[in-house]
Amino acid sequence: MFAELKRLIEQMGKDRGIDKEVIIQALEDAMLMAARKKLGADVELEAHYNDEAGEIEVFQFKTVVEKVMDPETQILLDEAASTLDEEAQFGDVLGSKIETNTFGRIAVQTARQIIIQRVKDAERDNIYEEYHDKKGNISNGFVQRVEGGNIIVNLGSTEGVLPVNEQIFKEAYKRGDRIRSFICEVKKITKGPQIILSRTHPGFLKALFEIEVPEIAEGLIEIVNVAREPGKRSKIAVRTRDKDIDPVGACVGMRGARVQSVVQELRGEKIDIVPYSEDQAKYVCNALAPAKVNRVFVDEENRAMEVIVADDQLSLAIGKSGQNVRLAVKLTGWKIDVKSESATAVKAEEEGYKALTAIPGIGETNGEKLFAAGLKSVTMLAAADAEQLSALSGVDETTAEAWIKRAEMAIDQELGGK
Repeated sequence: MFAELKRLIEQMGKDRGIDKEVIIQALEDAMLMAARKKLGADVELEAHYNDEAGEIEVFQFKTVVEKVMDPETQILLDEAASTLDEEAQFGDVLGSKIETNTFGRIAVQTARQIIIQRVKDAERDNIYEEYHDKKGNISNGFVQRVEGGNIIVNLGSTEGVLPVNEQIFKEAYKRGDRIRSFICEVKKITKGPQIILSRTHPGFLKALFEIEVPEIAEGLIEIVNVAREPGKRSKIAVRTRDKDIDPVGACVGMRGARVQSVVQELRGEKIDIVPYSEDQAKYVCNALAPAKVNRVFVDEENRAMEVIVADDQLSLAIGKSGQNVRLAVKLTGWKIDVKSESATAVKAEEEGYKALTAIPGIGETNGEKLFAAGLKSVTMLAAADAEQLSALSGVDETTAEAWIKRAEMAIDQELGGK
């Protein structure tokens, strides 16, 4: 069993990628276990690998005594001096080499099982460490099989699992297909390391751009954030501190070559690349691309923005089933309420009419007269002159002056409340 052991240790370490010391330790422990099966649990034994001889040596130790009570652990002085050490003295503990070929078939089989298990454990540890370090990177493999909807991927040295919820819904694979995925988690379980793969993780899109865009890999361009609806549409925000580099243009590439490579890998998933801005209002406007924004009202306290767009840009800003604005919210972290210019104007008129009719002495009838005259807010009424108002039917100059005065007071009260 142990012929050419030295060569076998080196070859096994090389083939399986295991440290030679791990294999030697496994052999020593296995031989020690085999010796204990042969000689008993109470015997004092040690096992060591002799590199020069290329064998595992097992030694049994006995204490030198005047009278032997246990022949397995004790030895007489005369016997010790003649067979082990001529200078032996009472109390010395002396070792003698045991011939391993006397252990028997069962003991050898036990040793073999221990070695196999230790090597397997070492292989599993190596695989765990290897892929734990690769977490957050892209892996290349081939579809091995499909189990319950989960795709088992052959990664070369081990297998990974692509769960159903980490697969893009419209993709289909068969045995032998090449597949790229993102290593999102590495777990230690009883059977060995479990490598969880993903094609839906935002990190997958980010990692693909790192491969396709050298400026990202070199740190010249940073991907600030990624928002994905896998298989449908994604948005990425990019920035650079180098004024000579256009981060969006670099990610798109010449004639769109770089972004198209990513789109093809994701089976046609649409990708919007937007420039990041420290000005959060501008960042939100960029995130709503390709829609053009006219105005933005920012609520810092609630981290919300009201975005006003032209009527013909409303559907573009919101997107199919709200997809565009939903991705913009994920990308920026702001609550976004998109409204059209016409809807905003109607709301403003409603609020203006309500504020006007609330002024003492005006009411609905006079409010309609003021609206018809183009005075559609309290501010506009306060800015009017009495002569202009007295031209309205049923309004004299005294009444007009009173309305103007009350409008001014309403504005002062509103400003004072703020």
